[in-house]
Amino acid sequence: QVQLVESGGGLVQAGGSLRLSCAASGLTFGTFTMGWFRQAPGKEREFVAAILWNSGDTNYADSVKGRFTISRDNAKNTLYLQMNSLKPEDTAVYYCAASKWRSTRLGQTSYDYWGQGTQVTVSS
Repeated sequence: QVQLVESGGGLVQAGGSLRLSCAASGLTFGTFTMGWFRQAPGKEREFVAAILWNSGDTNYADSVKGRFTISRDNAKNTLYLQMNSLKPEDTAVYYCAASKWRSTRLGQTSYDYWGQGTQVTVSS
């Protein structure tokens, strides 16, 4: 049974930082493209960042470029999202997802597994 468990969310002031983690089990983590998505209240879920199975390629939404960094540790079956210079508009539930497809430019429907999400709240 595949499990993706996010952690690291919380309340932070604008300009602060958080590091999200996603612990994976039940799948061969090192062969999957991994992504982060987020959903703000009243809005659709949107892409944040993705990383190829071997960290050979990354992709970011324009809204987070230069502030967020996605990384992974295949030995630990863990995905990370370092979020710096946080803004109130980054407030959302953040989800990690795994895809068998080897591309960082996938639509959400191409992701096979999803976590339950972790709440990030940025106060102004």
